[in-house]
Amino acid sequence: MTDGSGDLRIDLLGPVRARRGDAPLALGPVRRQAVLTALILRAPSFVTYEQLLADVWGNDLPATGRRVLPSYAYALRKALDEAPAAGARRSVIHSGRGGYRFVPDGARTDLAALAAEISRTQRARASADLDAALEHGSRALGLFRGEPLPGLPGPLADSERERLARQRRMLHQDRVECLMLLGRYQEALDELMAAPLLQPHDEPLAALRMRALYGSGRQAEALAVHQDMRRRLRDDLGVEPGEELRTVHQAVLRRDDRLLLGRPAQQRAADVPAAPKGSRPEKSAPAPRLSNKSGHTGAPRPRRNDLPGDSACLVGRERELALLTAPMAPGAVSVVTVDGTAGVGKTALVVRAAWTLADAYPDGCLYVDLHTHSALHEGGDTRRALRRLLRAVHDGGDEVPDDLDDLGELVTAWRAATSALRLLLVVDDARSSEQVRPLLPAGPGSRVLVAGRQRLAGLDTDLRLTVEPLGAGEAVGLLRELLGKSRADREPQAALELARRCGGLPLALRIAGARLQNRPSWTLAFLAGRMSDGSRSLGELRAEDRSVEAAFRLSYDQLTSELRRAFRALGVAPTARFDQLTLAAVLGGSPEDAGDLLEDLVDASLLQQPHPGRYRLHDLVRAHAWRLATEAPEQAAADRAAVLSLYTAAGRIAGDQGPEAFPTGPDIPCLPFRDGREASAWLTAAGGELVDVVAHAAAAGQFDHACWIAEALIDHLVHQGQYHECRAALEIALPCADLVTDRRMRSALRNCMGMIDLYQGRLQQAHTWFTEAVQHGCGPDDLRERARASAGMGVAEWMLGRIEDAIAHLNEAVELAARLGDDWLTGIAVCSLGAIHSQQGRHEQAFELNSSALTIAEKNGRPRAISNTLCFSADTHLAVGRYPEAKDLLRRAAELASEAEDLPLRAASLSRLATVEHIQGSHHAAVDAHHQALATLTQHTSAGLEMAVRIRLGSTYAAAGLSAEARQEFQTALSLPGAGDHPRQVEEARDGLSGIGFPPEEGI
Repeated sequence: MTDGSGDLRIDLLGPVRARRGDAPLALGPVRRQAVLTALILRAPSFVTYEQLLADVWGNDLPATGRRVLPSYAYALRKALDEAPAAGARRSVIHSGRGGYRFVPDGARTDLAALAAEISRTQRARASADLDAALEHGSRALGLFRGEPLPGLPGPLADSERERLARQRRMLHQDRVECLMLLGRYQEALDELMAAPLLQPHDEPLAALRMRALYGSGRQAEALAVHQDMRRRLRDDLGVEPGEELRTVHQAVLRRDDRLLLGRPAQQRAADVPAAPKGSRPEKSAPAPRLSNKSGHTGAPRPRRNDLPGDSACLVGRERELALLTAPMAPGAVSVVTVDGTAGVGKTALVVRAAWTLADAYPDGCLYVDLHTHSALHEGGDTRRALRRLLRAVHDGGDEVPDDLDDLGELVTAWRAATSALRLLLVVDDARSSEQVRPLLPAGPGSRVLVAGRQRLAGLDTDLRLTVEPLGAGEAVGLLRELLGKSRADREPQAALELARRCGGLPLALRIAGARLQNRPSWTLAFLAGRMSDGSRSLGELRAEDRSVEAAFRLSYDQLTSELRRAFRALGVAPTARFDQLTLAAVLGGSPEDAGDLLEDLVDASLLQQPHPGRYRLHDLVRAHAWRLATEAPEQAAADRAAVLSLYTAAGRIAGDQGPEAFPTGPDIPCLPFRDGREASAWLTAAGGELVDVVAHAAAAGQFDHACWIAEALIDHLVHQGQYHECRAALEIALPCADLVTDRRMRSALRNCMGMIDLYQGRLQQAHTWFTEAVQHGCGPDDLRERARASAGMGVAEWMLGRIEDAIAHLNEAVELAARLGDDWLTGIAVCSLGAIHSQQGRHEQAFELNSSALTIAEKNGRPRAISNTLCFSADTHLAVGRYPEAKDLLRRAAELASEAEDLPLRAASLSRLATVEHIQGSHHAAVDAHHQALATLTQHTSAGLEMAVRIRLGSTYAAAGLSAEARQEFQTALSLPGAGDHPRQVEEARDGLSGIGFPPEEGI
């Protein structure tokens, strides 16, 4: 039940939720929410047990039948009713013979609010009050918080989701109609691009979009919408557009403002910018005439169109096509460049755009292919291209002398010939700005579309567009177009996997489609399986003269020798994403020089740059780079070792102990990071790919590197709370430890596994790992791993309650660490001894040990070690009632943990600080500190730590008399994934529930 008071509000237009006043109410599992939803939707009607079971369970009825329903009704009443003790008659859920009824009695729902706003919208529209209609429609749309009823089971929830989705869509369309009638065409267009309206075969929506584009002065784009919709309808459904869409299409062609916009053209001209002159041929202007050699004006020449056929199936390029066909400045020559990696579909895109725009260029559409990346490569001969273009505008006549070969004279002739023309020119496969500049026509209003793999930074343009590979859904859509929907839809998962193997690259998808078309017996899963081996995936993408690898090779062949070397080096990079430091480590140069090379590879469309300073290779391009690298195996091995050594160095520098604490490992003559913070930031930028580095080293047979990196990464990952990644890296490396030349790794990795289990509260498993670490030691001289194992066993035994054994092992660790001169390990072991003495009431000894540990930590100057020591010292002060001193120490510990970017340590420090506030009776301050601790935790944080914080927060709520809030925290602690691995915290949470009068079973 809830302790809150106030109006009850239940919302269904998004995830189901309920509030009484400002207090949220816990509705429980989704099936219980579905029962409540069914009662609300059928209110005020009485709902029988049979109807309710059918609504929520459908044909999959529970084994207990209707007997399950009273427990749901009871739980819902407890959650929703303000005063359940007053009797069932005051409940919002009334019982009757054989069923239930939802009776609001003051409860409000967002469904009722939606119905009211829709009614107001309709009344405003009927009275022609468009502003009021917009206002009420916006309020109605604002009630939606995403998809209604997400995840709720049952047929009723399914049908209601569909009904509300249609209603939401109609609200959007009504809003668009209002905006159109008010002349706010761009706003209407923005509304039409909203996610709820994206329907591939929605003709009324397409008609609205055409009208909005037309009203915005974008007639060509409006016509392109009709063309795309007509193609989809014919290809997908086998039908032609209906009457409404045909009528709008004809109106756009006629520029019928009254039909399209609801007012005459002269009224529109007063407040809406007219379409650019280049958007359509002017009927009153005669076609330009060309002069012949004698200077006389001839008859109008026929309009020339040299564009290749628009035969390619174009999927998922609506945004790019809209950009390419958008109106340009009418009085200038507009230049647009389109770049992208080989096979991404640049030519198909610009050809489609050119055909869409063709009618707006009365003097012709010309096409020239410079063949930079093809077997027909002609050395980028600009002179030859100019002669072809001159002959094209002169209709192949003899106006271009055969002996005219000077580039300057050719450019002059070309500009003179085009000065009075409005042309559309497509330049395909361009390599450089120098190639393209002489080809630009001179006529105002002309447009040039340039496609090529190289980014033409030296060319002045109106728009630069980089074409990226298709997303997964779009790639599957292209496969469906190529193979036929029935064949592709028989294997949806295989189609998705094949699209992923092709990396969303249209050329790869087309070749894969062609192979499947020629092999009717092949399934999509069979071809995807053949491509699952990365080393042969490119070999599968070859069909006669078309080959993905050949396309990549032509790009590679255009590079300088220095860029080729850099590209091959990237083929052995262990991660898909990297920065300039990765390449610098391989090439042995400066990061700045490496950055320049990477940027050049980006310009060559062989490399992608998803974020500033971060780069990635497309999966297929990466496979190509790897194959090139393996052609020189010795160089590839050296490159790989250099990169892997970089990760080892970064992990060791970022860790608590510093690189000098590792007695074995790779020889790194020049450390690439100034300090631990810089190294940690570099590792953090790698995100979730650090485990991939270990896997890459193991797969490449670099077993020593796999072990060194896994060991080095532990501190960094632990401080980020990424225990799962720690364990994954170590589990990959452990089998390698039996194959390494560095025999220390067999014990070192087991010590690391023990540390992770300690952090996650798996004490017995941790003790076993430390014991095995001692057994796998390399010999009597290997003191470092023996010292760490002793310290680990001491901590595990202390937490298991075996105090005498713990003290013995920790004393052994202190002795071994002193012999090694290992201050870091000495400090850790001394801190643990101090905590044990404090727990046993020997506070003076604890203070002495804490002081010694703090001196050692401050001497080393590592903020994380100092913060950890301060936390132990604060515990001792807390034990003797020195609260102000404990709070000062914990505040400093939290600041240092934040400085060290150690999220779990900061959370633990703040939670301890909250405990002190609680003891002093400052419950409000304690709650704030606990919430700060929870905000610090991430999805990777140990369940044990989060449980401890929530249990302390629950205890604070209970002490403040907030039983409902306390119960919520105790139950949340018990329901966390992995909670069962922490029996002490489970017991504390159950005790907390019992202490506030709730059975512990309710939290399970």
